[in-house]
Amino acid sequence: MTDLEIATRITPAPIREIAEKLSISEEHLEYYGKYKAKLPLSLLDEKEVKKSKLILVTAITPTPAGEGKTTTTIGLVDALNQIGKKSTAVIREPSLGPVFGIKGGAAGGGHSQVIPMEDINLHFTGDFSAIEKANNLLAVLIDNNMQSKKRSLQLDPRKVLWKRTLDMNDRALRNIVLGLGGTNGGIPRESGFNITAASEVMAILCQSKSIADLKERFANIYIGDTVSGQAIFARDLNAQGAMAALMKEAIKPNLVQTLEHNPAIIHGGPFANIAQGTNSILATKIGMSLSDYVVTEGGFGSDLGAEKFLNIKCREAEIAPKAIVLVATVRALKYHGGQALKELETENIEALEQGFANLDGHLNALKSFGVPVVISINVFSSDTEAEKSLLLDYCEKLGVAAALSEGWAKGGLGCMELAQKVAETAEQMDSSELKFTYNLEDNTLTKIEKVAKIIYGAESVILTNAAKNKLRRFEELGYGNLPICIAKTQKSLSDDEKKLGRPQGFEVQIRDFEIAAGAGFIIPIAGEILRMPGLPLVPAAEKIDIEEDGTITGLF
Repeated sequence: MTDLEIATRITPAPIREIAEKLSISEEHLEYYGKYKAKLPLSLLDEKEVKKSKLILVTAITPTPAGEGKTTTTIGLVDALNQIGKKSTAVIREPSLGPVFGIKGGAAGGGHSQVIPMEDINLHFTGDFSAIEKANNLLAVLIDNNMQSKKRSLQLDPRKVLWKRTLDMNDRALRNIVLGLGGTNGGIPRESGFNITAASEVMAILCQSKSIADLKERFANIYIGDTVSGQAIFARDLNAQGAMAALMKEAIKPNLVQTLEHNPAIIHGGPFANIAQGTNSILATKIGMSLSDYVVTEGGFGSDLGAEKFLNIKCREAEIAPKAIVLVATVRALKYHGGQALKELETENIEALEQGFANLDGHLNALKSFGVPVVISINVFSSDTEAEKSLLLDYCEKLGVAAALSEGWAKGGLGCMELAQKVAETAEQMDSSELKFTYNLEDNTLTKIEKVAKIIYGAESVILTNAAKNKLRRFEELGYGNLPICIAKTQKSLSDDEKKLGRPQGFEVQIRDFEIAAGAGFIIPIAGEILRMPGLPLVPAAEKIDIEEDGTITGLF
């Protein structure tokens, strides 16, 4: 049975009933149909946030299809509620790029999903559309100013950094030429599109703490330089007010439910390989205001989503998890042990043992933050008893709490042992003080070196001449004290996607830098990271259809 078939067999509860579980009165709900609602920012209560237990779900280095972080997150929330812990899931909104591309939707899977699954994976409440419009409004204002004779800021067309966005995998738009010249054709220049999840507007939404903060962050967006070398920002175009107005509804988190009718808050959707990879600060803190436990996630492996969650989001929001759940799978460990992707359903004890090195790498990285770790072994039907036993025994030898997670097949019932161990771990955590990987006072290169060595296991870091020049410019503008958000492949602990397992003795090369001044971080770029992906040979879109009665098929 497919995820969609399982989801459509469950009748959702009216969203007001889900809100009641969080003691939210109906007057605070802004309905989007029967099963979705926007939540007002007034629900955020800092006193309650301090009482809540935050749980971060991350993973080892994933296979191309992912290892089930969202499925684990949802199953864990359902199980925590079953053992009497008032819990809410707080996760990201899916991007249409992966939905129509290779990975499919991002609403969990099997019996551990959030619903209405079709709505969440498609247009949902229009947040991504608002982000696109705010982003593209700024792009339009930039081109309009360049065309103007009376109000021109003298922007250098070669140095405009801001691009347009589209929430679709469209490689044809990565690099384009804008304008046809002449009186009405616009200034010709090179530009391109980013996918919406990789845009700075998305990053800003997820870092903002209020409408005023959102507007200030929009004002601080660095656009590019004038012909005389002066830096130009969105505030120089008076863009921030209109951009924030377009985000009036999108800044509010969305309330939905799990298949077991427990609360789930969904908001924001930055990718973790090129952005901070986690939901909004507002969604997390509203969830913490309303629940004893909040379970959230960071995208891809712990070297990306978790590192950025802890070093960027937690620092900005002044929050800290009480426990980290590290999702591991037999199939991913076999893959890192040398077994071919197409053979992962075949038992291979030797490859599994070889793959343990990848698990070790992620554990070592997470332990550096001073937060206890629980390993969740996300079970697949192809896993053999011998493989599962070997992995559990290995976790026991490491002295790390571990449990099998069968959320896909059994929902909350399949995550009961995991929930017990997570709750025990979180309740024994006395301090919420994180040990950050770097200090903001460190120079940018030192920050990169600390992440590369402590989190990735690298030997050294080198910067290309182009990267050095770009970094020098950003430091001249006063951005040297910002956190870093390294753009890197999700397929390896290193910056080379071909290096599986736990690479040793490698160097990380930073080939370029970008600045997200509004979001509040510098982006060192390691390797070839695409902000506008392309579709695979056989895209998931080819399997999606809609029947005469409105029923959607083929979505997964």
